[in-house]
Amino acid sequence: MNSESVDLIATDPPFNKGRDFHATPDSLAAGAKFQDRWSWERDVHEEWTDQITDDYPRLMEAIESARYAHSDGMGAFMCFMAVRLLEMRRVLKPTGSIYLHCDPTASHYLKAVLDAIFGWKQFRNEIVWHYQTSSGKPQGHFIKNTDTVLFYGKGRKSTFNIIREPWPEKTLRKWQRDGKGIYRTNNGKRFYIDPDGKRIDNLWSMTLSSRSRERTGYPTQKPLTLYDRIIRASSNEGDIVLDPFAGCATTLVAAERLGRQWVGIDIWERAHEVVLQRLDQEGLLQGFKAGDVPLTAVPPVRSDDGLPAAPFLKLQWNQAEPPGPRMSRAQIYETLLKQQGPKCQGCDRVFDDPRYLDLDHNTPRSDGGLNHISNRILLCGPCNRLKSNTYTLSGLRRENGKRGYMAKG
Repeated sequence: MNSESVDLIATDPPFNKGRDFHATPDSLAAGAKFQDRWSWERDVHEEWTDQITDDYPRLMEAIESARYAHSDGMGAFMCFMAVRLLEMRRVLKPTGSIYLHCDPTASHYLKAVLDAIFGWKQFRNEIVWHYQTSSGKPQGHFIKNTDTVLFYGKGRKSTFNIIREPWPEKTLRKWQRDGKGIYRTNNGKRFYIDPDGKRIDNLWSMTLSSRSRERTGYPTQKPLTLYDRIIRASSNEGDIVLDPFAGCATTLVAAERLGRQWVGIDIWERAHEVVLQRLDQEGLLQGFKAGDVPLTAVPPVRSDDGLPAAPFLKLQWNQAEPPGPRMSRAQIYETLLKQQGPKCQGCDRVFDDPRYLDLDHNTPRSDGGLNHISNRILLCGPCNRLKSNTYTLSGLRRENGKRGYMAKG
């Protein structure tokens, strides 16, 4: 997808529940299934960790913290989500927003990942979705009837429309009326309520009944009212809504009902069929022609020359040299170690164990530094922290000289 082409992402990815999910047999979603188990060895690719470590060191720290605090499986799930969330941020417009549905299994780790990708200042809300289900009689803990939706903006001025709900009748009965409207008094002053209703807060109580006509049998289906509220709040009519984990099409149906354009992505081969069936159930296919809801299994060709919204995400090479094949982070590390030995290039200290050395950039990536071996250096931990994104190698060595940190002799 083209960079900066989407107004809103509202998605419900896997939760890392450690089990497999299957749709109800003989239902609309019969045959749908997905595995929600994660393994660092099986599911994490070296090119992912290389890019994240080089371009987003804070993001890698968030992934590693999940891995060490919880498990390798949680770290693998965070890595899987991180590479996709990086792309989600790329395709969002500067005024766009993302709503990421999760639950207490991984919500706290996902928030750290989102902070690293979008920036903690772009955090808007942690929405708590409360639903009523028959949860049995758990022993040793309270009944679990909530999910979390993490809401972030791409920029400081993301689209947001105030959503209101009617005032409860018992509230209206308590208040007084005059020619201006409904009011209450406090210390002799009158405070009028907004006649359009009460602004909603971040606790949303909605339930998808087991007998609802919405039910498709999909194992993790969410109610249309939930995604209807998200779409009304953070997009306008005609905007483009994306769900990269479309499942049984709840986001897509809600978007169509509200007059938005939409794109859904899913690995389930019947997802397109369910989209059409659900649109038909809602009476939304009237006036559609064949091909109006196209399906493709081939990624569309981008029309923005493949340029990323954040140029530093794109692999850059020294234009004076032929690029050659890309070396992995491990290959660059081993090559520099053979060329220079286990020596920190920031303070000239030699280490018996090369594991004390980190791979960094000479010119920081934030200043346009290349991801080529010609711009890579080996630094000890203290030099790496001092250099950060502030100094080039020469600047780091000057600073080490001033502080007396250079190796003697």
